[in-house]
Formats: sequence, structure tokens, C-alpha cells
Amino acid sequence: MKITILGPAHPYRGGLASIMETMARVFRHRGHEVKIDTFSLQYPSWLFPGKSQTVDTPPPADLRIERCVNTVNPFNWWRVGRRLRRERPDFVLMKYWTPFMAPCFGSIARIVRGNGHTMVLCQIDNVEPHEHHVVDKPFNRYFLRAVDGFVYMSEQVHGELRAYTSAPALFSPHPLFEHFGERVDRTEACRRLGLGDDVRYALFFGLIRDYKGLDLLLDAWAALRRAGKTAGRRLIVAGEFYTAKEPYLKRIADHGLREEVILHDRFIPDEEVKYYFSAADFVVQPYKTATQSGVTQIAYQFCTPMVVTDVGGLPEIVPDGRVGYVCPPTAEGVADAVVRIWEGDAVERFCANCVEERKRFSWEEMCTRIAELYERVGSDR
Repeated sequence: MKITILGPAHPYRGGLASIMETMARVFRHRGHEVKIDTFSLQYPSWLFPGKSQTVDTPPPADLRIERCVNTVNPFNWWRVGRRLRRERPDFVLMKYWTPFMAPCFGSIARIVRGNGHTMVLCQIDNVEPHEHHVVDKPFNRYFLRAVDGFVYMSEQVHGELRAYTSAPALFSPHPLFEHFGERVDRTEACRRLGLGDDVRYALFFGLIRDYKGLDLLLDAWAALRRAGKTAGRRLIVAGEFYTAKEPYLKRIADHGLREEVILHDRFIPDEEVKYYFSAADFVVQPYKTATQSGVTQIAYQFCTPMVVTDVGGLPEIVPDGRVGYVCPPTAEGVADAVVRIWEGDAVERFCANCVEERKRFSWEEMCTRIAELYERVGSDR
């Protein structure tokens, strides 16, 4: 088949770019002709909350990546759509995670489908965004109704999707992030991060946004400290702030946690990720809302146990009592789960169970589901 992937890729940073590049490699390995159309402009700088959208590393030599999509220029959408319509790929695979992309992606999808041959498929992360805006629903309608079929990664997303479209949709869980490498020795990981290996660590990892519940975790840690249960233990917070930093710093100070919270407030490059997940006993995801999370799949990659809240699709991916604990999205619930996971042999047991559980998260399976979706949409036509 001839496949065009449209979405984030090098030089854009982060998990979304890694996902699209990995799927391109799987399809290429299967003998398909694959190219990636990525952004010449992803977000205007005034809209982007982080410090940088791109990386300085060389482009991957094994992939065809063209920077050609400007998300805020309608003339560009028309040009890209017309070119794809002429090129006649069998399908265009889009990645959708925010309504901001809807006008651009929806316009390109409508134009390319005009050739009567190319199908538009979508691997969808979110339908309703975590931070809501008045334009979300009309933007979602514009894009989602221009797509022939979807692969979703949680039942919450599937339910939300059905409010907009009856197009075919298949489930495939979020695969592992294998490009981060393998787990390393804990002593080596601590040395690389400048941490003492005589201390036990819990980890909060990833871009920091209000819905991810870092405030709940800090309140939980403060309660544990008052109860005398944090001696010899520290909380690592590793990730770039995509929201105001000051309220979190104030919370740390007000709770007297400056000596117990190790703050690495920056984007963590790919080559350093393994050290954080190898140094920590477990990762905490105290999210207030969620669909699925790439952090769980990083944890599975490194067989790092998890504490997650009972929201969205997280309990679907993290079986309670097998690879970690699922708890209520409250400070009390998080504190209780942290106490339990540090009791007895829970960390070691959950780490061993991750080895088996992770087998169900495969890039081959994800690409097989996309291929099945293509066949199903073709037969429906």
C-alpha cells in the first residue's frame, strides 16, 4: 500500500512524534510505501506553553519526513490537500489530540478524499480536551465527520467519539515507548541524576498541566510527612511546566516539602528518561481527568509499578493490585496508595508482573488494527 502519515514527527519533540515515526517504521517493515508529512508550523509561539517545540538532533535516516503543514494557514491546507489528492495514497493516517488541529486536518481530509480513492484514517488520543474552550465541539465536528475510520485507545474516547460520528472505530491500546531503551541499574540511574541511592524515590513524570493532579500528590505527600511516613523517601517531579509554576512552588513551600520534593522542571530528553524510571520505585499519576496516558506505557517499558487514579481509561491499562494500585482522585486516596505500594514486597511483585502485562501493548498490533480498519472502511464503501 501507499501510506501518508500526517502529524507530529522530527524535528518536533515528544511522545506524539515518536508514535508516528514508530508506526511509519512498522508499515515500512511490512513492505508498504510510507512517508510522513509533518508541520512547518505546529503551534504559533504565543500559543505554545513550553520553551521549545523542536529538537536539534539529526532527522532519522530511515524515514521520509517532509515539513509542509502550517496549522494556521488555510492556503497551505488547500495546497497540501490538493497535493495529497494528486498523489493518491491508499490512506492518510492522521493523529488527533486537540481541537486546535481540527480546522487544518479537517480541511485537508475533505480535499484529499475528493479523489474517490484515498481514505482518511485517524489514531485518536482525545475527543474532548482536558482544558475546555467554547470552540471545542464545533471544531471536533468539523474534523471528526471528515474521517473514514478511527483507532481509539480507551473506551472513554470511544464513547465521546460516538457523539460526533458513526464511522467505524476499532480499539487498540497505547503501545510501549520502546525508543527510550531498557531499564538500567538503579545505582547507575541515581548517579546519572545526581541522586543518592540510599533513598527510595516516587516519581511524577511528564509535562505538568493542572488536570494531571500534581497538587493532589503534593497534598498527599504532605499528609504522609505529617504522619512520619516519608523518612528516607523522596518525590521526584520531572517535567516541564505547561501551566503556571508559582502555585506549585508555593504549595511545596507551604507544606514544608522543599527538602523532600526534587524538582527537575524541564523537558526530559529521550536519552534521560530511562534513568528516572530506573531510579524510582514507582510512578504516580494522580490525574483528575484522563483518557489514556503515555506515561503508563513508559512505565511498562521499564517495568516500573504505578499508582494511578480511577479516571478515564487509566484503570483499563493498569490492573489494580497487579502492576500497581488504582485509587480515588483525592489527596487521601493517593496517600493511601503510596503507603500500600511501599509496604512489604509490593514494588518487587508489581515490577515482575509488568513483564507479563506489557506483552499486550504492541506496535505490531496497533498497525494491524489500522490495516483492519482500512479493509473494513473499504468494504463498507
